[in-house]
This record gives sequence, C-alpha cells and structure tokens, in this order.
Amino acid sequence: MSATHGATRIPAAASSATVRHMRRWEGVAVLVATLACWSSVPLFVRHLAEYIDHWTNNGWRYGASALFWLPAVLWALGRGALPRSIWRAALVPAVANTLAQVAFTAAHSYVNPALLTFGLRLQLVAVALGAYLLFPSERETIRSARYLCGLGLLVAGIAGVLLGGGNLGEGSNALGIALAIAAGMGYGVYGLAVRRFMYGFHPVYAFGVIALYTGSALVVAMLAFGRGHGAEVLELGSRELWYLGLSAFLGIAIGHVLYYTAIDRMGVAVTAGVLQLQPFVVGSMAAVLLGETLSAGQWVGGVVAVAGAALVLSAQKAAERRRARATALEEAEAAGESSAR
Repeated sequence: MSATHGATRIPAAASSATVRHMRRWEGVAVLVATLACWSSVPLFVRHLAEYIDHWTNNGWRYGASALFWLPAVLWALGRGALPRSIWRAALVPAVANTLAQVAFTAAHSYVNPALLTFGLRLQLVAVALGAYLLFPSERETIRSARYLCGLGLLVAGIAGVLLGGGNLGEGSNALGIALAIAAGMGYGVYGLAVRRFMYGFHPVYAFGVIALYTGSALVVAMLAFGRGHGAEVLELGSRELWYLGLSAFLGIAIGHVLYYTAIDRMGVAVTAGVLQLQPFVVGSMAAVLLGETLSAGQWVGGVVAVAGAALVLSAQKAAERRRARATALEEAEAAGESSAR
C-alpha cells in the first residue's frame, strides 16, 4: 500500500457512469476518505507489531482482502468480462507487490511509522528510473530541470528524515531504514509493472487478480515462516482482532476502491498530490496515539521531500498538458486538411 504506487491512468472505457457523473465535492470526499484509509494502516500495523510477526500480519490481512476481491473476479469470469491474458499479465505486478508488502510490514517492527511513510516517497525515484528506461516518450520530461530538481529535493529530504535524529535517526535502525527504502522502491517497481502490463484492463478486475496472487503468496509465506504458522493470531484480544480486520478492509480492500474512484473523478495528478500529505497525517497521529515522534530535523527533511515530490508531479502534469495540446493541434490540422479536400 502506498500513496502513489498505483497512480496510473484509467482507460475511459473503464470509468463507470456513476463516477463520471459524481459531483466535485463527492470526488473530494472520496479522495479525503482515501487519505484517511491509507493513513490509518501504518498506525494499525505498528500497533500490531507488538503482538504478531509481519508474516502473520501480511498473511491474514492480504488473505482476507483476497477473499474480499474474489466475488468481483468470479462475477467478471461468469460474465465473460475477464480476459484470459489478465492472469499472465498480473504476474509481474503481483511479484513486485508481494515483495514490497513484505518489506513495508516488516519495517513497522523497527521504525517510526511516520519515518516509514516519508521513506515510501522513494518510489518516485524508482518510477523515474524505470520510466526513463521503459517509456522513451517520457525521457524529455524526466530530463527537465523541474523534474530533476524535484528528484534532488526528494532524495535530500528523505535522507534528512532517515538521518535527522542523530546516528541513524530517531525511531529507526539500519534494518528498519533498509526495509523502508526497499518498500518505497518496491512500490515504485509495482507501479511501473502495473502500467507496463495492466494497461487496458478494468482497474477493479486488474487489482482483484493482483490481490488474489498477492494474498495467496503471503498466506503461503505465513504458513512457512510465521510464528505458529499464522495461528498466533488466535491469541489476539478482541481489540487487536478489530485492528487487524480494519487494517485489511481500510488499506487493501475498500482503500483501493476509493483510490481508483478518486483517480477517475479527480485525476491522477490531484489524487497523487493530495496523498503526499499521508506522512504528515501518519506522523501527527503516531505522536498522539503511539507517543512516537520525529525530531525537528526529520520534519524539515519530510517537508523538503514532499516539496520535491510535488515538483516531480507538477512536471509530469505539465508534460501531460503539452502532449494534450499537441494532440489537439494535430487533430485540428488533420480536420482542416480533410475539409479542404
């Protein structure tokens, strides 16, 4: 789960009539709900790290979420709306998602959740490197001064977060920092894989198939590596069981429905931009609910990192506008030539 890993364009054919006719304030409400859902997950996972290991946490949360998405996939299969090719196309994104999810959940045992969510902004670095290699049309944007300046600020800011508390940073250690970096880069690879392999598929079905693959893999990992092969969860109290269920429902199940709806109604740039607020929401709530805080230097680094992310996103948006204008001009010229004949 990440604030930007799925920021891919939804084909117009996949947009539902309900979403297309949604009022703007309703779209804003959906976006705020997405931010709230995804900001709550690090807090739940951090709390649960005191009770269950990360293999068990992932297995139960993603296993439950896979069951949540199963009816949608079966319904699509029954209607003949699920292309056979989607199962092969989803393999690479599912592997990237699984590895990133393992690193993300494991990191909560070692680092402050705010530090972790700031570290996840590194996915934009992975996206930049991957997009430069995989999508030649984006190389001009990535080489632009605004984009490179944004990346520089992002990396410098995250370095400030990771190291700003002295030594390796408050609330962290070397393993935790490595896991946070791995999770951020992993989610970046996941976003690239979704864009490369899943474009053209309905986003709900695409994520449903990815969730089935990811959930299955994490359940197998829980049975192999989890304490008590996952049975440790049976010893949890009612409050922790509620937290486990809520983290699965809010972060993986309904959270992604809200996320894709927000992208469809508000656009990729606006959605990704608002979700950059996630580390600040998580940091504030972690201080209040968990008593875990970052140093002043780390907060400054976080502000710099998010400012860099905003620059990167604005460079992407500016490039999209230029491409749209160029396309419109070409279409107008073609129409003019056709009418002149």
